Amino acid sequence: MTTPRTDTTLTSAPFPAPGEAARRELLQSVVDVARAIFGAAASSVFLLDEEADELVFQAVSGEGEEFLVGRRFPAGRGIAGWVATSGEPMVVDDLSSDASFDRSLAESTAYVPDAIMAAPLISDSRVLGVLEVLDPSPQARSGVRELDLLAMFARQAAAALRVLAPEPVAAASVARTLDGARRDDALQLLGSLERLLRGTG
Repeated sequence: MTTPRTDTTLTSAPFPAPGEAARRELLQSVVDVARAIFGAAASSVFLLDEEADELVFQAVSGEGEEFLVGRRFPAGRGIAGWVATSGEPMVVDDLSSDASFDRSLAESTAYVPDAIMAAPLISDSRVLGVLEVLDPSPQARSGVRELDLLAMFARQAAAALRVLAPEPVAAASVARTLDGARRDDALQLLGSLERLLRGTG
């Protein structure tokens, strides 16, 4: 378990990159689908900026979607930080009793959840970021199967990201214009998994 950082500063500094619209569309579809599948109040994707050692809100669905995209926080903090560091998914039914939950960080986002599910975005053994669902429906957080589904969805999202941006996803890494075929391939990957998850949900 990582030790939380003491720095509580959140700044707004999204990655400037060609093809940003296509990447944002992909990530927005990830959080929208995750929120719907797990009946959550909100869902978000953070990408890891390795140079700054920070996690950056890249897409949000539900609570906070109007103002959180682009905000960043130290990569070692909170549930998302633990998942990014460990590379393991995590579910917490009662955040009030969990030591890894950073309440001050949650309060700074204007939404403090009671429960959370999170899974790493992993591609080629590399953690690209974290997918979270906040306050999922009680049945969605009731067992290992649901967490496995979230982890599977996160892996597929990471694969789709790599289709869009074959180089590591970091502040200056997406340095090419994305063509329509790559974008379509990435969205098709997500669409096929969405159908699978909805069929088994």
